[in-house]
Amino acid sequence: MGNNYLAESSRYKTMKYNRCGKSGLLLPAISLGLWHNFGFADNFNNSREIIRSAFDQGITHFDLANNYGPPAGSAEEVFGSILKKDFTAYRDEMIITSKAGYDMWDGPYGEWGSRKYLVASLNQSLKRMGIEYVDIFYSHRFDPNTPLEETMMALDHIVRSGKALYAGISNYSPEQTTRALSILNKLGTPCLVHQSRYSMIDRTVENGLLDVLNDNGVGFVAFSPLAQGVLTDRYLNGIPADSRASKAHFLKPEYLTPGLIANISKLNDLALLRGQTLAQMATAWLLRDHRVTSVIVGVSSVKQLNDNIETLNNTTFSKEEEEKITSIIYGM
Repeated sequence: MGNNYLAESSRYKTMKYNRCGKSGLLLPAISLGLWHNFGFADNFNNSREIIRSAFDQGITHFDLANNYGPPAGSAEEVFGSILKKDFTAYRDEMIITSKAGYDMWDGPYGEWGSRKYLVASLNQSLKRMGIEYVDIFYSHRFDPNTPLEETMMALDHIVRSGKALYAGISNYSPEQTTRALSILNKLGTPCLVHQSRYSMIDRTVENGLLDVLNDNGVGFVAFSPLAQGVLTDRYLNGIPADSRASKAHFLKPEYLTPGLIANISKLNDLALLRGQTLAQMATAWLLRDHRVTSVIVGVSSVKQLNDNIETLNNTTFSKEEEEKITSIIYGM
């Protein structure tokens, strides 16, 4: 791969962009997450090819966090070197995000929500990526032992210092979110977006969170739309040797009960009738909700990326399909 990358001139023609809450910012319906497959352990040229291909197809939003890898920090470094090689001319067309909240370095200042940790972590992230600012910086989780005012004031400070253009929060409950939004509004740096896990089989955010965000004009970005690969055709005939479930790291094999597999199989049949894979239907199901701004996909190949983008060809569901899906997933 030479260094003379030239982005596809038609890249904005087909991607769908959604307004993030009531802000001025648009995000692509499909965003690329760098949680897995972009660390030092992964093939650099493959990572680079995926990022180029994503941008060529109108994906402008690249989602990172301080601890993505493995090892922690390496996804930002790999992304930084790809940026430097290929995307210097395109930085202003990209939305690059990072987060801090989970364990990142030793000692009392390496996790949670103190001002000390958030500011230090972002400085490290910027250095690793070789950029002057991120577009969105998130508090990655609520800290029960730090006043919420301190965490939100740190986000406000980070935006005012120019190191991030927007503030976001991730994995906050509806109550925590309501308080966080109120503090940020008073500080004059409104919350742009909330990022949380959401899929057909993990609907925690339907506990009032999506309503809180909608009522306050805040965007919502969903991650793990395929529930770590459960919402694909991978596990319909048992657990493949190379799968996440076989490694039992994030996805425990005992989670894949016969009942769950039977329901996944029903969803799979329905997807095929729609002319989609189960993975595509699962992502489309999230995007049919106007409160969902963007869905973050994780991919390990350009082919997987293309399959994900193809989802956008069909994100509407008939009343009958809606009812069928609802009865399957709410019966789980």
